[in-house]
Amino acid sequence: MYRPFAAAILLALLSPPLVAREIFVNNVTGDDRNDGSQAENDDVRRGPLRTIAMATKVAEAGDRISLAKTDEPYRECVTLQGGKNSGLSSQPFTLDGNGAILEGGTPVPPGAWQFVKGNVFKFQPRRLHHQNLFIDGIPVTRLPAKDDEPLPDLKPLEWCLWRQAIHFCVEDRASPRSYNLSFAAHPVGITLYEVRNVVVANLTIQGFQLDGVNAHDGATDCSAVGLVCRGNGRSGISVGGASRVDVRNCTLGNNGVTQLRVEQKGKIRVDGSQLLETGVAPYTLDGGVLWIDGKEAK
Repeated sequence: MYRPFAAAILLALLSPPLVAREIFVNNVTGDDRNDGSQAENDDVRRGPLRTIAMATKVAEAGDRISLAKTDEPYRECVTLQGGKNSGLSSQPFTLDGNGAILEGGTPVPPGAWQFVKGNVFKFQPRRLHHQNLFIDGIPVTRLPAKDDEPLPDLKPLEWCLWRQAIHFCVEDRASPRSYNLSFAAHPVGITLYEVRNVVVANLTIQGFQLDGVNAHDGATDCSAVGLVCRGNGRSGISVGGASRVDVRNCTLGNNGVTQLRVEQKGKIRVDGSQLLETGVAPYTLDGGVLWIDGKEAK
């Protein structure tokens, strides 16, 4: 009566270890009808996928998603959630950007601008909270503004959010069409939710309305490695709920409210990283625990 059970154990011991796949993504040459099994296309649908979203959909636990660094940013929000997007005990689930850019901004439609006065123009984005404005992907200098006070005196290439609209001051003899202007259109770059043993690496995450990376809840034993999180409306990296994240060799700067935020019962360990002093707090604590280079932050 014990033979089937013993046979099952023997089979498990003799079975080869689970091997993770590498899933390739290329937002220029890829196709979401491909199988993602290789970096180059062939004529039988073997080749890179086009979107990170499709890669996370077909991935299994312990897989590695490898992005091609192209001249085009990846313009999407990424969610890693559940067991399929988690690591195994022997190997993490990895999203490796290979130096690519994940972009949350979108160009301002040229016809959206309205003249206000002098060199100042305005437009109204769909989402106003934690908004940001960019020229060539770089955050424009922002002035504080209150709706119950007059419009601030904007200098050329400054902007503010005033009375439900972005106000931008152009240079003399210029118009908004003279610049490659974009604004934060997508909420979060990478969301981690109920995942374990995940590594997100070698990626620039910029231009999102809220956070570059948000470990919302239940993200345990996760790591951010070699990331550049810049120009996001609220923070570069945010950890909350019961999440635990290690931040290693990352650079966080030019984010709207703070570079790094911890809330609720979140825990972050930061090592070898830069939290740049760019006009906002390097970090904020609203509950949770933060260690920076081995010392607990207060």
